[in-house]
Amino acid sequence: MAEDLSQRPIVIKRIKKVAGGHHGGAWKIAYADFVTAMMAFFLLMWLLGSTSQGDKEGISEYFSTPLKVALGGGSGSGDSSSIIKGGGTDLTRTEGQVKKGRLDDENRAISLEAARAVRERMELESLKKLKLKIEQAIEANPDLSKFKNQLLLDITTDGLRIQITDIKNRPMFASGRAELQAYTKVILHEIGRTLNDVTNKISLTGHTDATPFPSGDRGYSNWELSADRANASRRELITGGMDPEKVLRIVGLSSAVLFDKKDPLNPVNRRISIIVMNEQAEKSITKDIESIDVNAKDEFSTESLERVDIWPR
Repeated sequence: MAEDLSQRPIVIKRIKKVAGGHHGGAWKIAYADFVTAMMAFFLLMWLLGSTSQGDKEGISEYFSTPLKVALGGGSGSGDSSSIIKGGGTDLTRTEGQVKKGRLDDENRAISLEAARAVRERMELESLKKLKLKIEQAIEANPDLSKFKNQLLLDITTDGLRIQITDIKNRPMFASGRAELQAYTKVILHEIGRTLNDVTNKISLTGHTDATPFPSGDRGYSNWELSADRANASRRELITGGMDPEKVLRIVGLSSAVLFDKKDPLNPVNRRISIIVMNEQAEKSITKDIESIDVNAKDEFSTESLERVDIWPR
C-alpha cells in the first residue's frame, strides 16, 4: 500500500543566529573610532601648544564673525592680503602677538599727522585764550593799564610772545643795571600768576640797544647786562607766583636782535621777551643733538686736506 504523503507532519526548521559575543568584530569598530578621536585630540593639543598667541587670536577672530565680515564688509573682507577670505587676521605672519585692527604704516602716519594737527590747533587756542586773559588783566588793573603801550603781545611760530619794552623816560631797569623798577615788578607779578593757567614752558630773553657799555668788551658788556636782566625778570615772575619749573631757557642777546632795526639806539630795543612756548619750540630745545663720528675715514679726512696744502701749517 502506497504511503499517503498528505498525512505526513510538516517540519519547519528555524535557524537561530547566535552573536559571536566577545569573539565578534563590532567592538573593534568602536575602539578604532575612539583611537581616531584621541589622535585628533592630541594633534589639536600639539597645534595649540606650537601656535603663537597672535595666530590664535586670528583663528578665534575668524570663527567668531566670518559671516558678519563677509556679508557686512569691514577689515579683511575681500582683502587679498588676508589668507582667510571674508575676514580674519593673516595667519601667515611670523611676528607673534599683533594688536588686532592695527593700521599699516601709511594709515598710521596719516593718523599721527591728524592727531598732531588737532593737538597743535588746541594748543594754539589755549595760547589765544591766555593772550586775551593777559590783555583783560592789563585793562582791569589801573596799575598796569597805564603801561599797556609798553606791553606787546603776539602769537609767533614759537608760541605766545609777551614783550615788555622801554619807552622814553620810562625804563624797566635802572640805567646800565639789572635792577627792576617798582612798576616793572608789578607787571611781572601779574604776568607770573597768569602763566600758571597753561602747562607750557617759557623762555626769557633780554635785549639791549646798541649803546656800548662803558666798560667795553673787555669787561662787563651788554651781553652780560641783557642776560642779567632776563634772570632778574625770572626771579620776579616766580615772586609773583609763577611755578619755577616753567622756566626752560634764559638768554641774553645784547643788541643782536633789534626791535627797531632802523634806529639801533631807540629805547624800545631795550626789552624783555617772554615766550610761552608751544610743543614744537619746547622739543627744539630739549631734544638731544646727534653727534657725528669725526674719526671716520673718508675722502674728506684731515689727511687728504694736508696732502693738498689746505690744512693750516
